[in-house]
Amino acid sequence: MKKILFASALALSIISCKENKSRNAPAVENAVDNAESSVSSSLESSRSEDMIDKIYSELIKNNKNLKALDDKLIKLHEDNRKVQEIYAETLHKSEFFYLDAYNQATFIKDSLLKHQVEKEIKISSDQYDLKISKIKELMAKVDKNSDSITNLYTAFKIRKTLPEIEKYQKAHPMKTDSLEKFINKQTQLLNKLKNLK
Repeated sequence: MKKILFASALALSIISCKENKSRNAPAVENAVDNAESSVSSSLESSRSEDMIDKIYSELIKNNKNLKALDDKLIKLHEDNRKVQEIYAETLHKSEFFYLDAYNQATFIKDSLLKHQVEKEIKISSDQYDLKISKIKELMAKVDKNSDSITNLYTAFKIRKTLPEIEKYQKAHPMKTDSLEKFINKQTQLLNKLKNLK
């Protein structure tokens, strides 16, 4: 009995969809007015995570000042990476050396010699830490400035693109008739299914 009911409902649903297929097309096409906004082309295939950048890239195509600012920030980011890499390599090699030295010192069986070597490693490590303290301080400042620049530029891009998405929304007002027609079809099918025996 359940199989017959399910088969009937499925058949009724398919028949109902086929009957109304020709009437559905215009309703769906008219759900959104197809007016163009200045960023319509950049929003056609946008995924939500890159919409700001897509809209902003459209804006900078026609604005020399925005393009120059964007180029300057890209160059600064690249220079930042290069500068950090120069110092990071030397710092990491020294840090790994001291870790390796402490690790290897643990295998020295003579406790007096082991203690003496560990003391020498610590003296050298402490001296190195003093020597690079200014470098680390400056690197931290570079990181902080870089974060501030990124944050301010992100906020700027969002503020610049907000009016563009609002223009897009005005150019694409959504109508309710397509949804209302579809709800009517659902209601008709629901009523038929409720009356099946």
